[in-house]
Amino acid sequence: MKLIEMLKEITQVPGISGYEERVREKIIEWIKDYADYKVDEIGNLIVELGEGEVKAVFMAHMDEIGLLITGITQDGKLRFRKVGGIDDRLLYGRHVDVITENGKLDGVIGALPPHLNVKGVKDVVPWYQLTIDIGAESKEEALSLGVKPLDYAVFKKHFSVLNNKIVSTRSLDDRFGVVALVQAIRNLVDHELSGKFIFAFTVQEEIGLKGAKFLAEKYSPEYAFAIDSFACCSELTGDVRLGGGAVIRAVDNSAIYSRDLARKVWEIAEKNNIPIQIGVTGGGTDASVFQHKSKVLALSVPMKYLHSEVEMLNVKDLEALIALIEAITFEI
Repeated sequence: MKLIEMLKEITQVPGISGYEERVREKIIEWIKDYADYKVDEIGNLIVELGEGEVKAVFMAHMDEIGLLITGITQDGKLRFRKVGGIDDRLLYGRHVDVITENGKLDGVIGALPPHLNVKGVKDVVPWYQLTIDIGAESKEEALSLGVKPLDYAVFKKHFSVLNNKIVSTRSLDDRFGVVALVQAIRNLVDHELSGKFIFAFTVQEEIGLKGAKFLAEKYSPEYAFAIDSFACCSELTGDVRLGGGAVIRAVDNSAIYSRDLARKVWEIAEKNNIPIQIGVTGGGTDASVFQHKSKVLALSVPMKYLHSEVEMLNVKDLEALIALIEAITFEI
């Protein structure tokens, strides 16, 4: 399966923090014929390759940002709270998929038309003043459609391929990381490795790196790598750009990553003619929770418009990242 096809397939699967089971099932479908796997107590999906001491852990998180349904109004609207970092500006007037135990419902977050905005208000409407409209006229009708509190919603996902090289859709963060690890597992499973390598698809990253913290209680690797997005491109992120190759995410809000490991990975990339960039961004990654016991680093692709409906990456950068992960397992 081509990378673009894999990205389209995995980004369409809904799974906010704490509700990753559908994403996990898709990954298992992809890897079950290639490698053994296990699911730990918190829901991380783990593949172990090689034998002996744990040399490195590679982590990509399965969860995405979204909306948790908290209640139903008497006129049939759904109240919600945000899960993960969502800008309130992105909620107003949006289509969503409401995910229930029995399926999926179309929903919209309504917007006041300018015709009725008699006060001329232009301020951003905060999330707690918004509701999801599923076409129900009463609480009873909404319940009859199968929705209930603690179901969830995600932005309706439109998948675009721009100029035959750029992919844009919601939840590329961090489903591109999932694709990268799946491809690396497939390519490495029949090779002799110099130790044990853990490939972990983690849960609840968007609400505090919960899955990675659980892993850090069980494993003490020499190296811990997060495969996660690099928010770009602005004056804060320097020269990192789409199409420039994989990215060493050297500093973010959660960690100043191991400088000697960053140098080593840069050398591995150059030795193998893998396009590589290095930069600084915001946010945090799963690798940071291993910092008290391991050398840590975040590996990425540049991504525009992070945490929006139009997240954007260059497929060539993803190809470079996959090659880099594989090279690291052989040379680190």
